[in-house]
Amino acid sequence: MSSSQKEQNRLATPMAKSLWVSLILFMFLNSQLPSSQAQQEYVNNKQLDCDSGIIYNATFGNLCNSVSHSCNSYLTFRSIAPLYNTPSSIAFLLNSDPSAIAKANNISDVAPIADNTIVIVPVNCSCSGKYYQYNASYVLKQQGETYFSVANNTYQALTTCQAIENQNVYDKRNLSAGMKLNVPLRCACPTKKQEDSGFKYLLTYLVAQGESVDTIGAQFGVDGQSVSDANELSANAFIFYFTPILVPLRKEPNPIKVASPPPPPPSPPPPAASSTDSSSSKKGVIIGVTVGAVLILLIGLSGFLFWSRRRRHRKSQLPSSAPKSIETNKKTVDSGGTTQSWSISSEGIRYAIDSLTVYRFEDLQKATSFFSEANKIKGSVYRATFKGDDAAVKIYKGDVSKEIGILKRLNHTNITRLSGFCVHKGDTYLVYEFADNGSLDDWLHPKDKIKNNFQDSSSTILNWRQRVQIAHDIADTLNYLHNYTNPPYIHKNLQSGNVLLDGNFRAKVSNFALARVLEDDEEEGGFQVTRHVIGTQGYMAPEYIENGMITPKMDVFALGVVILELISGKEAIVGEDKLLSSCVKEVLEGDNVREKLRGFVDPSFGDEYPLDLVYSMAQVAKRCVERDMNTRPVISEVLMTLSKIQSSTLDWDPSDELDRSRSVSKVSGAR
Repeated sequence: MSSSQKEQNRLATPMAKSLWVSLILFMFLNSQLPSSQAQQEYVNNKQLDCDSGIIYNATFGNLCNSVSHSCNSYLTFRSIAPLYNTPSSIAFLLNSDPSAIAKANNISDVAPIADNTIVIVPVNCSCSGKYYQYNASYVLKQQGETYFSVANNTYQALTTCQAIENQNVYDKRNLSAGMKLNVPLRCACPTKKQEDSGFKYLLTYLVAQGESVDTIGAQFGVDGQSVSDANELSANAFIFYFTPILVPLRKEPNPIKVASPPPPPPSPPPPAASSTDSSSSKKGVIIGVTVGAVLILLIGLSGFLFWSRRRRHRKSQLPSSAPKSIETNKKTVDSGGTTQSWSISSEGIRYAIDSLTVYRFEDLQKATSFFSEANKIKGSVYRATFKGDDAAVKIYKGDVSKEIGILKRLNHTNITRLSGFCVHKGDTYLVYEFADNGSLDDWLHPKDKIKNNFQDSSSTILNWRQRVQIAHDIADTLNYLHNYTNPPYIHKNLQSGNVLLDGNFRAKVSNFALARVLEDDEEEGGFQVTRHVIGTQGYMAPEYIENGMITPKMDVFALGVVILELISGKEAIVGEDKLLSSCVKEVLEGDNVREKLRGFVDPSFGDEYPLDLVYSMAQVAKRCVERDMNTRPVISEVLMTLSKIQSSTLDWDPSDELDRSRSVSKVSGAR
């Protein structure tokens, strides 16, 4: 090498180092600043992962990556009757302006809004540190509420449990009623790239079941690609319902047609009075008002005395310790047992006739082939055929007007529908929709399994996807009973034998004979107490067995047991006297959890199940069957978690699990 070349290399070396240092410094600085061209990251179901401790930046909010630090933005909220179904009540929850909500939706600020209607909520979105947000506040209303339930149930995923926990000082394990939470609601401002494309606003939308990027975009007049770009989604990306997604808008969103309850019918006009009758009419009015006032006073006084006596009588019946008697049965609970000779009370039968079909006994005999053994499904339930349509007829003894009254008020796709009844010689025959595949108990714990009474199936076991769907259906039903009926109900007798399966293996919750109205003011402390405990062994919550306490958490406990049945294929009572609810702790705690879990899983699965999702489902069940009812989750939280598991199950490919199992076997063999 010549001396001139050496000199060039000597000079080039520090120059190259300088260039590399400059480049690295530029890349570092650039990585610390949000790109003005970047969009927002889709949260992708991570808002449900509240307990793992893994940090997802997307769950804390949308990055401040716009040219502006604040902007006009929009949220959407689905109305919920009766809590949040007016602009005023929604504005109170979201810290918004009732008149702005009313204007955006073209309604009065006090007008009631039909249930489950999408309401547009204008807000001013601004940067708070690294993230955009709009601040609201919420006071915890009752014991048992969590960051998870507030974020996903109360605020409908407009925030996340991670964001709330990050901006509050309270330990998530020690929340109590009365605490005031800061609630950062998700919003965003358009990036420069979006502004250059003509977008002026971003709207935060909650994805509903069955919706896609294209359908959401079409709803707001934009193309699906713009929605995908705004959320950094690939062309064929899957979006989950119960998750928030940003929709870019070129103009203010059009008012959504909000349906309001129909106005009451106008009162008939009073008859015209002649001039000759005016004086006598005035006297009549004075006398009528006086008599009416006296009558109202007397009625009010008698009502108060009746209420006081009833209240004293009810309190005198409360148990001082354990309930007097406990009636249990290994598998089923029958609503019979009363010695009364009648079946439906006179008041109950008048109420039932309004909307149910009244069958003649002769028609029931013909439809069931005279209640033949060939048509017997189980116990006192028979298969019937009316004009080519199948139905189930159940024979009851005693007064069943309570169950009829409950079923008439319920309207849910996963509740067995009551279509009619018949009263004959003191017995009541209730006619229900027919469940093509019998009960869940028949499938999980086969005895003479899958009789000719039910449709033939190419498989004699329920696969993983079917079991997750069944668990989700049951949780959806309980959520409806606890939170969306008026008044709320507790089922009190949930078990695999009372879960029926239709032709598509979707769950139908049945047997509401023991159901109870949940009355908040029934007893002090917000719960009810009974001296007569009746139920099914293995499914009854400890506080109910020991103290007769009736709360929604007893349904949550029973659901946990059913989920464990779905996972393991075992019955609620394992062996002689061991409860399935106590087995799950042994499986999920200590060492070798994966191996113990594989041994716990129903062997009929073979290798066709996703172990990670089974673990998540078992964790849900474990929380549901906690002995202390205050540590059990509320049903809305259970439903949300099962929704996440169900969404992940849809993406699971059984062949992947089989390939993984084979590869593990090869590695083991090589060793």
